[in-house]
Amino acid sequence: MTKVRLKGIGMTSQRTRNRLVERLAGGGIRDQFVLEAMRETPRHIFVDEALASRAYEDTALPIGFGQTLSQPYIVARMTEALLRDGPLRRVLEIGTGSGYQAAILARLVPEVYTVERIGSLSRKARRRFRELGLGNIRLRHCDGKMGWPEQAPFDGIIATAAPHQIPQSLLEQLGLQGRLIIPVGREGIQKLLLITRTSEAFEQEILEPVSFVPMLAGDS
Repeated sequence: MTKVRLKGIGMTSQRTRNRLVERLAGGGIRDQFVLEAMRETPRHIFVDEALASRAYEDTALPIGFGQTLSQPYIVARMTEALLRDGPLRRVLEIGTGSGYQAAILARLVPEVYTVERIGSLSRKARRRFRELGLGNIRLRHCDGKMGWPEQAPFDGIIATAAPHQIPQSLLEQLGLQGRLIIPVGREGIQKLLLITRTSEAFEQEILEPVSFVPMLAGDS
């Protein structure tokens, strides 16, 4: 597994990060590389200062514009599922949001591509990536449903917002044996899916019920 060392991280909240990782492991997260990435990534810088004291609770937090920073368990669960069949080289994230999921991925894969439709969130995430010295993340301000076709194919795609149906554009950007982790469905009846592209079809596995903000089109 590729590991990328983050720069500029001190001991701030290290004990609370350690406790968070212990809770994640107790909740069923087994991948030690994922747990270590969660341990070393300072979640508090991905929320407004007023919410920093809650950053290491295992709960989703608002980041503005009707969007949320996903619950740490869900971040770990999706990352673990994406990587469970072996290391990946190029991963696309749909919905940068605060940048936290991309920062976790950046410790685990060599190349991370991430797209965000809301300009303010995109700019904030870019500043955070610079602060952490994450040179292996490329960010684009665009409609997430379209993915990033110019950089396709990807070994993995991870979506942090829920469409009603899986966008065909994302399936087309998966490489052979590529894996897509995506929540699908309407509010209250969403399921987290793992889609694998084989030489003959797209195989689908239901992972668990989830609750995500809807995947929308357009820029803000």
